[in-house]
Amino acid sequence: MAAKARELRAEGKDIIGLSLGEPDFNTPDFIKDAAIEAINQNYNSYSPVDGYADLKEAICTKFKRDNDLEYKPSQIVVSTGAKQSIANIAQVLLNPGDEVLLPAPYWVSYSAIAILCEATYVEIPSSIENDFKITPEQLEASITPKTKMIFFNSPNNPSGTIYSEAEYRALAAVLEKHPQIFILSDEIYEHINYETKPFSFAAIESMYDRTITVNGLAKAFAMTGWRIGYIGAPEWIAKACTKMQGQITSGTNCIAQRAAITAVLAPVSKIQYMVDEFKTRRDIIIDLLREIDGFKVNVPEGAFYVFPDVSAFFGKTINGVKIENASDFALFILEKANVATVTGDAFGTPNCIRISYAASELQIREAIKRIKEALS
Repeated sequence: MAAKARELRAEGKDIIGLSLGEPDFNTPDFIKDAAIEAINQNYNSYSPVDGYADLKEAICTKFKRDNDLEYKPSQIVVSTGAKQSIANIAQVLLNPGDEVLLPAPYWVSYSAIAILCEATYVEIPSSIENDFKITPEQLEASITPKTKMIFFNSPNNPSGTIYSEAEYRALAAVLEKHPQIFILSDEIYEHINYETKPFSFAAIESMYDRTITVNGLAKAFAMTGWRIGYIGAPEWIAKACTKMQGQITSGTNCIAQRAAITAVLAPVSKIQYMVDEFKTRRDIIIDLLREIDGFKVNVPEGAFYVFPDVSAFFGKTINGVKIENASDFALFILEKANVATVTGDAFGTPNCIRISYAASELQIREAIKRIKEALS
């Protein structure tokens, strides 16, 4: 879909991109200033494989402040983006034939990373009716003797769903009966929340020694290109990830790491203006989508996506185009409305499409207007 959007733009079409998974804000000045200072202080040599010691200390401070998690620097590994953090974890824990549980919808790279490890991924389906959350009963039914890991992502990409503490504890009660299963908790959208503050899975005492908490700076701090991710993990897993990373990329960019110290130690209030703007846009796009017959919409509690169910259009012919699935629908609105979105097939939820509201209010209003007109 991204390639098709680029093709249409090259032809001179005015494509509104609502497919992006990154904020449309600039990195805050106080973080850029820290990077400039690092350059002026001549940080230009190889960095430690697992990250600068003072950055790891800062991450420990952040985990305690924001998540009530106690980690030591020896349990922290800084990587070139949270994607590398996740890949490291999978590489050191998964063996050929292991099964990885993916509550759907899930970020597209999870399944690919499992495959690269010669593991098998098992989708646990959900729907918009239950706000894209799985139940303890579903989790129990999905576990087999081969199950090695489960990936949680809250706030979720692509749905914006946030699991409450009670919901996570109910899932943990199932996992307590299966001590062979590790939990990867991807919390990259942690600070982009509206009604519900996210709860860290590792804060459940019985899960702490089996949970790897993944976070980073890309989303909440508008630092996607700076490539800083990190984990808090049992020490033996952190050491294994460091060993793996040392043979692939070694230490992360030194200037980005120095700026990251300033970012993780900053109060969340320093980035609240972005969160407030995302919430305003969320409310606007939900109201607009609800005016379109056939769109089923819930209210996401975090991240910057809506994930409407568009299955009401399947099997229909609109303006001469037959719509069989979400991929057809996303292609239709790209070609007929000049609006780029992402099919839910990519996220393991084939009835939906992902629409990003990391765009201006003007672009959002124009995009939804175009979609409505194309469907009329």
